[in-house]
Amino acid sequence: MNQNPVQLIRPRRFGDERGWFVESWNRDRFAAIGIRCEFVQDNHSMSATPGTLRGLHFQRPPHAQDKLVRCLRGRIFDVAVDLRKGSPTYGKWVGATLTAEGGEQLFVPAGFAHGFVTLEPGTEVAYKTSAVYAPECDAGIRWDDPDIGVGWPLPAEGPILSGKDRTQPALAGFDSPFGYDGRPLQPLGEALVP
Repeated sequence: MNQNPVQLIRPRRFGDERGWFVESWNRDRFAAIGIRCEFVQDNHSMSATPGTLRGLHFQRPPHAQDKLVRCLRGRIFDVAVDLRKGSPTYGKWVGATLTAEGGEQLFVPAGFAHGFVTLEPGTEVAYKTSAVYAPECDAGIRWDDPDIGVGWPLPAEGPILSGKDRTQPALAGFDSPFGYDGRPLQPLGEALVP
């Protein structure tokens, strides 16, 4: 069982001359690699232009969200930042490229901020969440916070941002509502769903 709280996952694809089939979510199979949650909402975004950056977002308790993210068309660089108070990896990040072609997924548990930048035109991203969207719990951290230092692969002209993402607060002074569960963030290793 993987003890890393953030996991890069590659579900098995079954292919033949027609194409392929994949189970993108199977509760029992994901539980076998340590992911145990009940998803209650699916989200789907399309970003027309490469360099569109969405993040770094999270929901506060009591509506904190686990997320299972995948790219349906194009490619993204997907990031998770540890926001768990008392964690030895607080403010550290991990990231991975997710592609429609490869089928990779990133599991981001509650207690982590999440964001991605698109790498191709017309990129589509879908993700499952373990809590419904609750505007009163919606929160974020600056995408370019120097205390976090995410290595975003950005175009020369910089990212395309929403108004909300231009004005997110810095990590310094953030009073995290998330507790540390004893599992420090580790570099991403790939897990194949059994």
